[in-house]
Amino acid sequence: MLGNQTQITEFILLGFGAIHKLQMLLFLAFLIIYIVTMTANILIVVLVVSEPHLHTPMYFFLGTLSFVESCYTSNLLPRILSALLTGDRTISFRSCLTQWYLCACFIVTECCLLCAMSYDRYLAICKPLHYPTMMNTQTFIQLAAASWFNGFTVFSILLTVMLQQLDFCGPNVIDHYFCDFNPIVNLSCSDSTLVEIMSLSVAALFVFFPFLLTLASYVYIVVTILKIPSTTGRQKAFSTCSSHLLVVSIYYGTLVTVYMLPNTEAMREMQKHFSLLYTTLPPLANPFVYSLRNKDVKNALGNRIYRLVPYSGHLQT
Repeated sequence: MLGNQTQITEFILLGFGAIHKLQMLLFLAFLIIYIVTMTANILIVVLVVSEPHLHTPMYFFLGTLSFVESCYTSNLLPRILSALLTGDRTISFRSCLTQWYLCACFIVTECCLLCAMSYDRYLAICKPLHYPTMMNTQTFIQLAAASWFNGFTVFSILLTVMLQQLDFCGPNVIDHYFCDFNPIVNLSCSDSTLVEIMSLSVAALFVFFPFLLTLASYVYIVVTILKIPSTTGRQKAFSTCSSHLLVVSIYYGTLVTVYMLPNTEAMREMQKHFSLLYTTLPPLANPFVYSLRNKDVKNALGNRIYRLVPYSGHLQT
């Protein structure tokens, strides 16, 4: 797997190594973030699966998105927590590539899912009469399956194979919190021009193109909403997609900051810190955005709590 010319067998992730006095405080902070993120996203998945009135395309996509966020978080934060607690920041070459591969898979999958969710809202608002037939069970399952297929095949496998062909014979210290594409490539002693060009090409196809489709969907949605004559009608229509629009803004805002800015020395430190924001903020915020702004999810959560907590009248003697 590593190739005959690969000399480095492990990397050292610096992470928060320079902040020795705050290691335990950072550990507790990230532990709380991890627990809250996993609990909230798993709760969304459970609600979507268990509540019959949430068995609709929009909530199917929401449950799938929460599952992706749970997987993405579990791929990154446990190793960050382990490094903060034990001080061991080494990671093998295989494990580093595996971590990046899974990270790339989940990023592409989420981009495609957000695109599918925007298409769902476009059909619901712009073509309401055709929505039941155009967004049927077969269609939304195929859209979700295509999102996972795109994430775990062409994009990630192609770049992972190309990374394995690079020679790593120099420094093995990665000034980052986890194994990301640019920090790994920067350590290579081979010519990485082809890998970088290919990464931009496939990222444009599997990340930027879904973003353009999402943007186009919301342009049509906004135009349609503005044509609704009554204020109440406009508010009702916008409320059905406002949560998703906020999630898209948070996700692509942090994603563009980390991956679309030039990979220069001056930008690397900022990208490093923003990558930490990107890995924690969207998975943490998304469940609360949907639950706090969506009446159906709040009602489902209330019903679930009501069934779990004994009715007070049963406790009376």
